[in-house]
Amino acid sequence: MIRDQGFASKIWRFAVWAVSALFILNLLAVICVVIINSFSTRWLGTWMPAGWTTRWYSSAWKEFQLSNVVLVTFEIAFVVVIIAGLLGVMTAYALARRDFPGKRLIILLFLLPLLIPPLTYGIPLATVLYQLGLGGTFWGVVLINLVPSFPFVVLVMIPFIEQIDPRIEAAARVFGAGTTSLFVRILMPLLLPGMLAALLLVLVRTLAMFELTFLIAGPQTQTLVVSLYYAVFASGVRAGQSIDAMAVVYMVTTLFWLIIALQFANPTQIVARAKQQSSH
Repeated sequence: MIRDQGFASKIWRFAVWAVSALFILNLLAVICVVIINSFSTRWLGTWMPAGWTTRWYSSAWKEFQLSNVVLVTFEIAFVVVIIAGLLGVMTAYALARRDFPGKRLIILLFLLPLLIPPLTYGIPLATVLYQLGLGGTFWGVVLINLVPSFPFVVLVMIPFIEQIDPRIEAAARVFGAGTTSLFVRILMPLLLPGMLAALLLVLVRTLAMFELTFLIAGPQTQTLVVSLYYAVFASGVRAGQSIDAMAVVYMVTTLFWLIIALQFANPTQIVARAKQQSSH
């Protein structure tokens, strides 16, 4: 019986690893096809393209006005990061240092935008923003992206703040440190790794957020991922290589910031901390 259980366990582990490897290989194959096609002159019915060129990138840059799209994308992303960072750190500090009735409920409310599908709250929120005259505007896109970004910063920062001994702050106040001096000279250096991790991941989330941005963005406020969607599904005949070139630009842009973010944050630790907060 024990041997049969051991054999079944090995078969199960092999099946899990095989399925995982197949998924990863399939994903890498799709990415490779997109990258290769973005550099191909013509690729039909052969293992490799007939020739190589970089002209599709310049073509996509002009056709889809990527200079404006990339500029708007980073403007929106950095504004979201700044606002979410300022509000998120202050809120996280209040939640980490104060106990009050309803604290668990508030933390649960912060978890909801991260756990439920964005369209669940995105459609009614977009409706309200359109009624307020913010539909298609820069600040409309910023506000709708703040809904998942702000609580994300709060939930990431709470454990970083809780691990700082409150006696350090008390000692600084005894020696005459004000609120601003306490934060800048004492808390900021200690919280910097957590803040960098949270803000960089918010940046990546905003760059990759399609659903919420799609609901509210106008012709002049499309981010790169929304512009890519319109490039694929808009009417008219477009070279597939140009669209793939645009997709590569989006992948490289997002991957660059994601790699930097992962230098400061471990996603499994962030999830564990969020679950810990929700269970307390």
